[in-house]
Amino acid sequence: MVGQPLLGEDSGRGEEEEDGQDDHWGETTTAVTSERSASFEDLAPVGTSSIPDNAAPKTWIMIGFYLSCVLGLFAILTPPAFIVLPHVFWGSQLEPCGVVCEGLYISLAFKLLLLFLASWAVFLRPPRCALPRLVEFHALLLVLLFLLLSSYWLFYGVRVLGPQEKNLRGVVEYAVSLVDALIFIHYLALILLELRQLQPLFFLKVVRSSDGETRFYSLGTLSIQRAALFVLENYYKDFPVFHPTPPVVRKRSRHDNHNGKKVYNVDGPDSSTVSQSQTLISTSTNYKERYYEEAEHARKVRRRKARLVMSVHDAFSQLKHLVQQDEEWKSANTLHQQEAAQSIFPLIAQSLQRYLRSTQQAHLHSMEGIIQHLTLCLTHQMSPQAFLEQYLRPGPPVQYLSNPYGVWTLVSEESVTRPLRSNLTFCLQCSDTQLVVTVCGIPFLKLSETFIPPNSQRFIVSSKPETNL
Repeated sequence: MVGQPLLGEDSGRGEEEEDGQDDHWGETTTAVTSERSASFEDLAPVGTSSIPDNAAPKTWIMIGFYLSCVLGLFAILTPPAFIVLPHVFWGSQLEPCGVVCEGLYISLAFKLLLLFLASWAVFLRPPRCALPRLVEFHALLLVLLFLLLSSYWLFYGVRVLGPQEKNLRGVVEYAVSLVDALIFIHYLALILLELRQLQPLFFLKVVRSSDGETRFYSLGTLSIQRAALFVLENYYKDFPVFHPTPPVVRKRSRHDNHNGKKVYNVDGPDSSTVSQSQTLISTSTNYKERYYEEAEHARKVRRRKARLVMSVHDAFSQLKHLVQQDEEWKSANTLHQQEAAQSIFPLIAQSLQRYLRSTQQAHLHSMEGIIQHLTLCLTHQMSPQAFLEQYLRPGPPVQYLSNPYGVWTLVSEESVTRPLRSNLTFCLQCSDTQLVVTVCGIPFLKLSETFIPPNSQRFIVSSKPETNL
C-alpha cells in the first residue's frame, strides 16, 4: 500500500542531526520510547489513490466478452432445440425410432455436458486486459462458430421445418453431427489459443530503461500485443521495485572543489591550457567524490538497518514480557492484537521511517499498511525478523500496486497484430517506467551422434609382485 510519509518535517531535522553524530548510538536507542517517541498525531494520514478513467476495462471489451458468452450458450442449446422443435410442431406424427434414438440421446447428452465443462474451463474467463487490437484467433473462431450455426440453422429450416420432416432418427443424427462439429471447433480453439505458443521459438530481452534492470524470457509464436501482455505479467512479479528518486548523498562544500589544488599557467597566458587542466582535475576528482558519497550512503544504510533491527527486537521483547505477565492476553482476539500493534508502533516508527528514507522505500509504505502488517505478525505469533523481512528485502512491483489497474502504452513500428520475428524491438511505457523489449530467435539446433564401441574402452592392468632387493 502506497501512502504518505510516516513522520513530519521534524523527523527530517532529527535525521540530519543523526548524520552528524558519532557511531556510539547504542546508548540512545532507548530514547525512542521516551522524549523522542512518535505519536499518532505526528503521523500523516494515508493518501487515497484514485483509479484513472482510462484504466478500467472499456465498454466494448465487456460487450465483446458477453457476446462471446451468448454465442457459446446459443451453440450449446442449438442441438437440443433441433430435437425438441419437431416434437412441439408435429408431436404424434413423428416416426418412432426406438432404441437407436435413445442411444443417440444418451450420446448427445454426454457430449454436450463435456463440451460445456470444457468451454467453461478454457474460455469462460472475464477479461483481465485491454489490448489495442482484436486478437485475430479469437475473432476467427467466433466468426467460424457463427458461420457454422448459421449454416446448420439455415439447412434445418429448409430441410426439416419447411417440408415437415417426420423422420425423427434423421433429425437426431443431424443434431449429433452439430455437436461433433462443435467439439472439433473447441479442439481447434484449444490448439490456436493455448497450445500453439507453448513451443519456445523466441527469447525476449526486457530492459527497464530507468535503471537497466534486465530479464530474459522464452516465448512461442504470438502476436506483438500478446507478447507485450506476457512481458507485463512477468514484469510485475520478477522485476524488483523501481525507486524513482536518487539516493541522498552528502553535499560537498565549496572549499572542497579540486581538493584544494590550484592551477597555474607557467608557459604563458594560454587560456585553453588552463581550461584543459581544470577539466582533467575535475574529471579525476568526480569519481572520487562519487566513490566516497556511495560509501557514506552505504554506511548510513547499514547503521540505520542495525538501529531498526534493534528497535523492533526491543519492541517485541517488551510486548512478550507484558504477555507473560497478563494471563488474559493469552486468549486475546484480533482486536487485542491490533491494539498491541498500535501500542508498540511508536517504538519502531522513527527508526523504520529513517531506514525507509535511506533506501528510497518511504513512498511504498503507509502508516496503516505497516500497522496492518504488524497486526498480522502478532496474530500469527511471527518473529521480529519476519516483520522486518518486508522492509529489508523489498518485493516485486505487484506488492506495492495502489490500484488494480495498470495503464501501459505499446510503442511498435509494426502492427501489433503481426507475429513476433527476430530482431524486433518494441517499447512498453507507463507513467514513470519504460520497458524496452528485444526479440531474438532461438537458433536451430543440430545434434550429431558419435558411436563409441564398448570394446574400445577396455584395457588390461597387469600387476607384478614386488621384489625385495
